[in-house]
Amino acid sequence: MIIIINPYFHPARRNLLFIQEGYVMTTPSVLITGASSGIGAVYAERFARRGHDLVLVARDKARLATLAARLQQETGVNVDVLAADLTQSDDVARVETRLREDARIGILVNNAGIAQTGRLVDQDPASIERLIALNVTAVTRLASAVAPRFVQAGEGAIVNISSVVGLAPEFAMSVYGATKAFVLFLSQGLQVELAPGGVYVQAVLPAGTYTEIWERAGIDITHSTQFMDVGELVDAALVGFDRREPVTIPPLRNAEHWQALDANRQALIADINQAEAAARYRA
Repeated sequence: MIIIINPYFHPARRNLLFIQEGYVMTTPSVLITGASSGIGAVYAERFARRGHDLVLVARDKARLATLAARLQQETGVNVDVLAADLTQSDDVARVETRLREDARIGILVNNAGIAQTGRLVDQDPASIERLIALNVTAVTRLASAVAPRFVQAGEGAIVNISSVVGLAPEFAMSVYGATKAFVLFLSQGLQVELAPGGVYVQAVLPAGTYTEIWERAGIDITHSTQFMDVGELVDAALVGFDRREPVTIPPLRNAEHWQALDANRQALIADINQAEAAARYRA
């Protein structure tokens, strides 16, 4: 008998096995980083209600355990807790091992991240190093850990949480924005590399969202313009997930703006002549 892990699970089929033409289709487990609160916790709830078993990763083991117990009671899914600080290389390695060895995991949600405001000249090296470790290094390492197994299986999904700040240097959050621009580029590149092997990669770009990330970063949003509810954000992101969008931008009102930007980017690449400088630079 052949077992197929199916990442395209529909919520109406929760907790069921399907036997058709000698195949057994099962619902994949989902590993979610930064799952103790905010976007990660809502992803955990939504995937649990779709019938997916979960592996929840975050620093706060007590909060993870509370969330896990509630989701198990409310939905009947199995929830494992893996306490890890993804700014620490050894902790990242433990999560990498779980991703490599646990064949039940068919979806990775790279959500863990921190925000950091202020100009580069006002930030200290330690905070920059921590920001890059979590927003860039951990995201890359975890995707790299699971991708070979997904390709070998011919299926799987990686969801990377980026930000619209990565599109807007005008926001004056240069280092944070650069980390999120990296996540978008990484996601687009992985989609090119992995899609032929049956692996789906989605970049999700929130704008301002009501989560604890701002308080943890010491950013006062009391007088900011209205932010998006985290549940609305994740629900929109999951619509994009179900549609297999490579890039999902829930707060973007006109999707044609992104389509035009991406089309212009590809036209720019096609216009590059690496053999000689453009005429405007030659005397």
